[in-house]
Amino acid sequence: MTDTAWIDLALVSARPQAMGALLRYFRNLDLAEEAFQEACIRALKTWPTNGPPRDPAAWLIFVGRNSGIDKVRRQARETPLPPEDILSDLEDRESELADRLDGAHYRDDILRLLFVCSNPALPATQQIALALRIVSGLTVKQIARAFLVSEAAMEQRITRAKARVAAAGLPFETPDAADRTGRLAAVATMIYLVFNEGYSGMNGPEGVSADLCDEAIRLSRLLLRLFPAEPEIMGLTALLLLQHSRARARFDAHGAIVLLDDQDRSLWSRPMITEALAMIDKAMRHRRPGPYQIQAAIAALHARAERPEGTDWEEIDLLYQALERLQPSPVVTLNRAVAVSKREGPEAALALVEPLAERLSGYFYFHGLRGGLLKEMGREREARIAFGQAIALATNAAEAAYIRKQLDHLAGEAGTSGLRGGQQ
Repeated sequence: MTDTAWIDLALVSARPQAMGALLRYFRNLDLAEEAFQEACIRALKTWPTNGPPRDPAAWLIFVGRNSGIDKVRRQARETPLPPEDILSDLEDRESELADRLDGAHYRDDILRLLFVCSNPALPATQQIALALRIVSGLTVKQIARAFLVSEAAMEQRITRAKARVAAAGLPFETPDAADRTGRLAAVATMIYLVFNEGYSGMNGPEGVSADLCDEAIRLSRLLLRLFPAEPEIMGLTALLLLQHSRARARFDAHGAIVLLDDQDRSLWSRPMITEALAMIDKAMRHRRPGPYQIQAAIAALHARAERPEGTDWEEIDLLYQALERLQPSPVVTLNRAVAVSKREGPEAALALVEPLAERLSGYFYFHGLRGGLLKEMGREREARIAFGQAIALATNAAEAAYIRKQLDHLAGEAGTSGLRGGQQ
């Protein structure tokens, strides 16, 4: 680790706690963010000489709060100073602040920050962008690269999200138990969306969007520290770990998609899998199953199979049926169709898939799976049509390349068939 690398690590680790506390003090996202950035600048100047403080988060809150108050006071001629009970308190010493942060404030401040970013008034894309900027501290440039948009467009997206939060009049008081329970699901969904944005956007093992998967796992771990006995948060964290454990095997050396059955399982991250399996086993012992736990249990069955043929497809089918009952969705049924095709053949799977056509007409994976099933059944003309619809809906080059490979394979089969007919 370099001389300053430990400072970067400390700032990243302390960010959610410090930003949450500063948001509580100032009740303004922009002011809290500016105060934190000023505190980070001060840390980079003083910590190399003075060494790390006893509690980096408390130090950053203390310095950031004073910096924010100074800024507000400088603007006093144009903007009336907020009431003192909002701006500050009487305990201005870092040691006392650190002692207070060891208690309930830590949990509530971070929850408040996560609740702000998962505000239902925001579209999903703005929730993700705001969380990555405010909670994770990614730069606008990093977020823009992950979303494949310009920095200016991403800056506008984040600015609009902050404006919506301000306009929504979100309460900054400590949420009560009922409110926390209700909004915890929204926070978990936001983290899941962050992961999916990275997982679906990756175009290779070194893709920029891998950073989003890492950030989602970090946020999920943070949420699990706040709710260590909540089985659905265990399930969420386990699910993300299991999905991300396959990152190195999902693409070949040319960036082409490698399906699960064809992946080199020696490339899967065993430490991630081991941690996730222990976590999902612990969650299941609570006997309060939820969607994330069921999805993690499905991923765990894949992870436990040493070879594709050892996969327990019957159990996976049963778990998808349970997920359909708990959270009905055409996408869940589409995923279940894969298990059905392994157990009963492509005809039974296609019978599940066909009724989903209207609801999933704009979904890449619907047409890709349907094309694969039709191809397996020998209905090549219909398979080509389905693959053609899929390639038109591909969201990245890897998806398009995979479908093109299927079309080329069908064309090759047709050519071979024609050649055999001529020879006869």
